Amino acid sequence: MVDERERQLVELVNRFHGHIGIYSMLGVKMGLYVKDLFNADGLTGHIGIVAYTGIVPPVSCLLDGLQASTGSTLGHGLIKVAESSAPPRAEATFTCGGRSISVALKPEYESQIQADIRRGVELYAHGPDYWKYVEDLAIRYAREWDRDGIFRLAK
Repeated sequence: MVDERERQLVELVNRFHGHIGIYSMLGVKMGLYVKDLFNADGLTGHIGIVAYTGIVPPVSCLLDGLQASTGSTLGHGLIKVAESSAPPRAEATFTCGGRSISVALKPEYESQIQADIRRGVELYAHGPDYWKYVEDLAIRYAREWDRDGIFRLAK
């Protein structure tokens, strides 16, 4: 379920990110979801973000999608990656207009990604066919996963 705004931002992040990726696409969806929660569609670069993705792909790729969709960038100091002993995850805390909310990918979607990726590694190792498989997954997830249903408010 992709609206025109989301489609354009996913295309932008794919060009910026260098390939069609699962977590970069999820970052776009998360950023738009949060902008809707804050009623901040017209605001660009006004949302502070603390991400719990770590700095190692693939989960850290969420950062590229968040930058594209919110206009908040690492370069402007509006995105910080939390130092944590917890495993990296598709979760972030957003601050806008004096309000803060934490948003995470629902566990069932994370489990689906992990299972599909394991299957891709089993089938293709990490060769060219694997990356085509991952791109196909990202396109399918983008089309089928509604941003209003895949995230939960986190504590």
